[in-house]
Amino acid sequence: MDEEQLKKKLTPEQYKVLRQKGTERPFTGKYIHPPSLKLRRAGKTADGNYGCMVCDNPLFSFDAQFDSGTGWPSFDKPIDASVEYHQEVDGRIEIICAKCKSHLGHVFNDGPTATGKRYCINSVCLDLKSKKE
Repeated sequence: MDEEQLKKKLTPEQYKVLRQKGTERPFTGKYIHPPSLKLRRAGKTADGNYGCMVCDNPLFSFDAQFDSGTGWPSFDKPIDASVEYHQEVDGRIEIICAKCKSHLGHVFNDGPTATGKRYCINSVCLDLKSKKE
């Protein structure tokens, strides 16, 4: 899909974040407190994953999400080989989709789980996919 097709497929905000490395405003994304996280807190199973909004590449499983309180969806690990890492000039590590190279967010070494990682991802980059779909 070329850039003109992507501009038609994506909202202006999605295009700005995914293709121009923007960031959505904190606490505005729809996946900060998704149903899958609420189900897990209640001790119920939530099967599925979050895919890339551009190419549907599966990025993060439901069970990798946690509430970081930072204003963006947070995960402790990606699905194997689904993302790539790029060191930015300011020292942050950018996360991009391994398949379509779209910007997703950043990873930090301050996560509360055993991985020690916090993948801070923009909601507009994600497409929620339940295994029941």
